[in-house]
Amino acid sequence: MKAMNHKERRSRLASLLVLCLFALMPIGKAQAQKFALVDMEYVLKNIPAYERANEQLNQVSKKWQAEVEALNTEASTMYKNYQNEVVFLSQEQKKAKQEQIMAKEKEASDLKKKYFGPEGELFKKRESLMTPIQEEIYNAVKEISDLRGYSLVIDRASDTGIIYGSPKIDISQEVLQKLGY
Repeated sequence: MKAMNHKERRSRLASLLVLCLFALMPIGKAQAQKFALVDMEYVLKNIPAYERANEQLNQVSKKWQAEVEALNTEASTMYKNYQNEVVFLSQEQKKAKQEQIMAKEKEASDLKKKYFGPEGELFKKRESLMTPIQEEIYNAVKEISDLRGYSLVIDRASDTGIIYGSPKIDISQEVLQKLGY
């Protein structure tokens, strides 16, 4: 009898495990799962509160970006002035000007992080505006799924690799109706 290598043993063991799982699966439970699709992009575009929240986020983002850019411009102007004056400055004055410039650059960087960082103000604002909308949608999808017996609802708008989904299983319009839109 030929000795099995490690890969062959694992392959046979995996095959045996799969066969055991099928053998142990109750026959009454072997029914088809029900699936549905929802186009979250479509749903969100049809919810006015989402559009208003997005507009509010864009406005605050532009305002904060302008504040950061103003500090960066100020630091840039300070640096240009320093370059023009550098030949007339003593070592102490050079050092003081360099420290002022670096402090202004750090101020701009800190402000950018405060507003746009991973846990920044924009993130918090987005979360506070979007979470209630997302929860409302989730609850509507869950209600429809429970009612219709769906085991899985997939977002057709995301990059999940869905090539085709029958319009018959798309519940996007039903979600909007459940939300009152």
